[in-house]
Amino acid sequence: MLDDFFIRAMLAGLGIAAVAGPLGSFVVWRRMAYFGDATAHAAILGVAISLGFQISIYAGTLLVALAMAMAISALVSRGQAMDTMLGVLSHSALAVGLVAISFVPQARSDLSAYLFGDILAVGRADLALIWAGAAGVLALLAWRWQRLLTASLNEELAMAAGIDPRTERLVLSIALAIVVALSIRVVGSLLISAMLIVPAATARGLSRSPERMVGNAMLIAAAAVMAGLWASLRLDTPAGPSIVAAAAGIFMISQAFRRA
Repeated sequence: MLDDFFIRAMLAGLGIAAVAGPLGSFVVWRRMAYFGDATAHAAILGVAISLGFQISIYAGTLLVALAMAMAISALVSRGQAMDTMLGVLSHSALAVGLVAISFVPQARSDLSAYLFGDILAVGRADLALIWAGAAGVLALLAWRWQRLLTASLNEELAMAAGIDPRTERLVLSIALAIVVALSIRVVGSLLISAMLIVPAATARGLSRSPERMVGNAMLIAAAAVMAGLWASLRLDTPAGPSIVAAAAGIFMISQAFRRA
């Protein structure tokens, strides 16, 4: 069954959807959209480093994404304005990454695959890594669920309960870096944060509890993957952007029904 490239693409997309739902919910609750952008944009620098030193794309991307997440957390803890720092680091990381990747000849001809994803080229090894990483992130979120939820919804309440919000922010930063590294082949560095935010934002208006929102976000992300891949196959459009466009379409439909 896995010899079929479309089946592999579908399974890879569903693996990302499984983890994008819960992690994206925390991104929405904590208003970390720009944080996701900064970490995702740094992935291009990770790609350049990986190709330049001939190491795994996933390893290089993860290292750079983790470094970016740690840098943002350190700057914010020093009292720097979150939105300003994220704006500076996000665009700077993308620019530096694009400059760095221009020095890697083998990456120039395939730059769009790293910017917008190339899910149809996912192999068996990629598929195993995506699902293993997704399972690890889901286990981490399940283990820290109550602490993460309390710190996300009310930091003062969290501190009163003996929970350090900085620790939980660090846990989310690590989880986000892992998902960015896993998603680089699926939707690309420019669309990763959209895959996190759009399904969660859609689910937020349809859910009455955090747990229900996480479940709905996972289902919406999975539906976007299936619809986007189907559209890509039928209309011969890029798969990664088609998946995100499908998620955006579901969001718009949900908003129309809410207003009705």
